[in-house]
Amino acid sequence: MTASGVPPDRPVTAPTNAFGQPIGPPMDDWTERARPPRTPMVGRFCTLEPLDVDRHAADLFDAYADAPDGRDWTYLFTPPPADLAAFRAYAVAASASRDPLHFAIVEHATRRAVGSAALMRIDPPNGVIEVGGIAYSARLRQTRAGTEAMYLLMRRAFDELGYRRYEWKCDSLNAPSIAAARRYGFTFEGIFRQAIVYKGRSRDTAWFAILDSEWPKIRVAFESWLADDNFDAAGRQRRTLGELRAV
Repeated sequence: MTASGVPPDRPVTAPTNAFGQPIGPPMDDWTERARPPRTPMVGRFCTLEPLDVDRHAADLFDAYADAPDGRDWTYLFTPPPADLAAFRAYAVAASASRDPLHFAIVEHATRRAVGSAALMRIDPPNGVIEVGGIAYSARLRQTRAGTEAMYLLMRRAFDELGYRRYEWKCDSLNAPSIAAARRYGFTFEGIFRQAIVYKGRSRDTAWFAILDSEWPKIRVAFESWLADDNFDAAGRQRRTLGELRAV
């Protein structure tokens, strides 16, 4: 805070009201946005399909069972699935939910579900939406399909639905999630201390976001990264997402 009590990153000039007080930019043309539909998002390497127990539960359980231990679930709200029956019970509830709205990530190479993610804390009046509940199996991590899945969700939020703000939140101790948020182009906004209690422990929550004004440059970087000419014959990337955003 400055001596005047104004955050240091506040614009030097701002609109003022009739009392001379600074106020936010006008939004005279703003209208409430639609809720995200329960429809697929199709890419080159994967399709995000609304979670369906019969179509996806067995594939997802099989993919998650590749992990040698439960560390992938440490920072998720749910525990590792004990068996297929338990996972199906979870999937029944998740597939019926409208918020979070869960999607299975089906890779085109195998036509099997290998991960999941959700759009959540959906706020149509303010145009704010969060991505969360991200559970990538080892089959999806560090693949073009895994990156494309995040791109497809952003494209739905910004391009299809016209949302203004796209959020990512995670446990402040979850280093892989923080690294992923930064890689995808999210801006770190701060730590909400003692924000929630989960799994019998306290969580400080790290907040990240992408704004609609930032999306066009981030979208171009995703599309350039996913392009065939960004990969050599061995499948290694030539330029990172961060390098492409800096172009």
